[in-house]
Amino acid sequence: MGSNSGRTAKIPLVPLSKGTVLLPGVTLRIPVSNRPDLANLLSSLVDRPSKRDGTVITFGCVPLNSPFLSHDGLHLIEGDDSDETQRDDYASIDAGQARKEDLFRYGTLGKVVGVQRRAYSEPFLLVQGTQRFTIRKVLRDRPYFEGEVLLHEENSSSVQNDPEAAELFSQLRQLSREILTLLRLSSLLSAASTRLSPLVARKFELYISRTELSQAGKLADFMADVSDASFEEKLRILASFDLKKRLARVVEILTRQAQHIKSSVKVTSISTSFPTSNLDIGQMDPRERELLAKRAMQGLSGLSPPGPSGGRGGDEEKEPNEVDELQKRLEEAQLSPEAQKVADKELKRLRKMNPANAEYGVCRTYLENLAEIPWTKVTEDQLGPDTLKKARQQLDDDHYGLERIKKRLLEYLAVLRLKQSTNSNVDREILGLTKDLEAASSGDLEQDTPLLSETDRVALETRLDILKSKRATDKSPILLLVGPPGTGKTSLARSVAASLGRKFHRISLGGVRDEAEIRGHRRTYVAAMPGLIVNGLKKVGVANPVFLLDEIDKVGGANFQGDPSAAMLEVLDPEQNHTFTDHYINIPIDLSKILFIATANSLETIPAPLLDRMETISLSGYTTIEKRHIAKRHLIPKQIRSNGLTEGQVRLSDEVIDKIITSYTRESGVRNLERELGSICRYKAVQYADASDADRVREYNPVVTVEDLEDILGIERFEEEIAEKHGRPGVVTGLVAYSTGGQGSILFIEVADMPGNGRVQLTGKLGDVLKESVEVALTWVKAHSFELGLTHDPNEDIMKNRSLHVHCPSGAIPKDGPSAGLAHTMALISLFTNKSVPPQIAMTGEISLRGRVMPVGGIKEKLIGALRAGVKTVLLPQANRKDVKDVPQEVHDGLEIIYVQHIWEALQRIWPDAHWPGQQMNLIESRL
Repeated sequence: MGSNSGRTAKIPLVPLSKGTVLLPGVTLRIPVSNRPDLANLLSSLVDRPSKRDGTVITFGCVPLNSPFLSHDGLHLIEGDDSDETQRDDYASIDAGQARKEDLFRYGTLGKVVGVQRRAYSEPFLLVQGTQRFTIRKVLRDRPYFEGEVLLHEENSSSVQNDPEAAELFSQLRQLSREILTLLRLSSLLSAASTRLSPLVARKFELYISRTELSQAGKLADFMADVSDASFEEKLRILASFDLKKRLARVVEILTRQAQHIKSSVKVTSISTSFPTSNLDIGQMDPRERELLAKRAMQGLSGLSPPGPSGGRGGDEEKEPNEVDELQKRLEEAQLSPEAQKVADKELKRLRKMNPANAEYGVCRTYLENLAEIPWTKVTEDQLGPDTLKKARQQLDDDHYGLERIKKRLLEYLAVLRLKQSTNSNVDREILGLTKDLEAASSGDLEQDTPLLSETDRVALETRLDILKSKRATDKSPILLLVGPPGTGKTSLARSVAASLGRKFHRISLGGVRDEAEIRGHRRTYVAAMPGLIVNGLKKVGVANPVFLLDEIDKVGGANFQGDPSAAMLEVLDPEQNHTFTDHYINIPIDLSKILFIATANSLETIPAPLLDRMETISLSGYTTIEKRHIAKRHLIPKQIRSNGLTEGQVRLSDEVIDKIITSYTRESGVRNLERELGSICRYKAVQYADASDADRVREYNPVVTVEDLEDILGIERFEEEIAEKHGRPGVVTGLVAYSTGGQGSILFIEVADMPGNGRVQLTGKLGDVLKESVEVALTWVKAHSFELGLTHDPNEDIMKNRSLHVHCPSGAIPKDGPSAGLAHTMALISLFTNKSVPPQIAMTGEISLRGRVMPVGGIKEKLIGALRAGVKTVLLPQANRKDVKDVPQEVHDGLEIIYVQHIWEALQRIWPDAHWPGQQMNLIESRL
């Protein structure tokens, strides 16, 4: 059952105090005072160069022999009248003066896990047992013991298929639970000083229930250590390499202890700290383990507790243990030097403080917060040759389009990868130089002369400092995604975290009105707590997550509680955030490794200094073509699944999807589109359920046609403008991009004249900018009426005897923005010359008083809308040539795009056969 084979090793040996046995998986305190052998051993281990890199110190822990045990350590010797004399002789042996003959044949390999010193008491080494060994030969006994030993490996796999071992393990668990129940029961009647803590009992119970058959040896050793077993019985358990024998012996001891508790009138108690979820027994606090042993035996056998010294009982013991546990957590947290200094100071205060003091809870909560912050723990970026490819694939799978943001993130990944390869090379050189310096500093100990001269050492140290300064630090960018609602800003941040392989945390800033929510409250306030940033770091547990600052444009401005947007300035400044100070923690925290992604709907409400600290990436609304792709790739499959249908049970053609996009939604994002698709899926789900109930599944038709849409979604909410078939004077086709974004369409501009006195009337809910466009267009036409052939006298006013009415249909829809100046001019010239503009020509662009055609926005949406409306040719300002690169290829292929710089060029393009009296002169003038 147990393994009798292992490897041979030469290790130092440390005799244990009389009556003490260290079993594997248990932690023991070994007193250092009056132990010259231990002092010699530790000084020799620490002096070795190989131990300076933090290697764990290990040695063999050997108990003293017992006169009542046979040579093999497995059989008890029957006592006689001289027993008491033998016991007295044995009790006089001291571990510091032990001889070779006094050592037991078996021992446990132990590793030093810490040093402990309580006030007014001797220091102790904390040693954790790892594995059993047999002493083959003691090689020397001065200045410390050293022996050749056979290390035994615990073979847990051999018990898996052994029914006898499984039965013994089941008994062991049952007895452990029974003892716990009896102790709980007796604890109810006990005095306050020996009462069983419910938390301790719960930990004990969890530990027993979580132990599996493969860990039977660990449970047996643990229960033997805390039971009331005699010293000889513990030695026999140490010598039991056969797992079945060991289990049988521990079951026997526990059976006896259970009988004692049942028959005892005295009250017993137990208190210990059990291993964490990974069942690592070595992690339990040694003083609590001693208490467990002490109280388990209290009132049962009257024996003194095993272990080097007894601890204080009851509530006195509880509080220091909490502080020790807190200290251990702080050590594991790898605090920064500043944080370590503060933590040490606060721990000293906590140890001196009465737990009843109100300040005690405040101090402990503060230290717990310090321990939870990831000061140095990071997610390692595993950046290999295929990282960029995988990230590109992840982003493409999750989002259609959004090329600019994808490009920026891939750039960031590429930079990270280059920095990582640079740092690995620098680290290699630093390691080599450090080893050289260590060798130089050790020197020749006998002659007391260094291997390197002082000059050479200084040169090496200087080179080392230069190399350390060459390490590239990770200053993550701070990105701001700006765009209309529903365009995928928030979900994009999740995809970024997934593609980088980092932890993700979302902080919603909408409605944050208090500066303390960002920076935390000062510790002097009641119920003070850290801010949103530090809480986010505590939640993710690493120093380099992806933080999404959602709706940063909705953060409140200055008020009587401070200015939250100003508090964000330090968080979002790459030059400052490596020393961000939270009011509660009050220690600089490095935020420079966090990749911040902020989202906003508009830039107007973000203060200029805050905006300056972020890299703005604009997400325009999706076009009809992009919405169609998003619907087919993401929305329709998602809605089919969420409405209980399967793939193939709802089929939508491109024509139907386009109809839903253009006639039922007019938005930047895709939220309403998803709702409409959900309505269609629910309609089909009802049809499918009815067909299933009536056993007519074959008659169910999954196809949704354009004609079905009116029944499902109601009448069309938005009507598309279609290009006219016949042109008429005074009517021009313009282009518009709706303010809701994502949708473009054509817009008819109608101009009519009538007898009058030069008055101009504007209708169609035109904004100020459009009204001014009409005025500029009319001024240009009036100024050039002679060159255009509209008058025979250069001084004649063409508007003297007429009035104009300019109208844009769809009067309920507000229209504004600089985009229709060119169309207005062409409409006026068309009306005055009685020439109709071909209806298949649409145009956009603003004009100046000199007749230049100025650039406008929304080109992508306008061109897509023009193609959908049946337009063949589009006139664009020359300066908008660059914007056409973003237009999908199918739009490029379906439209003839003409670029114009001046009104005269536009006239040539619209009426190529017409002759204008002043055309030649003005073309030359316009190019000056």
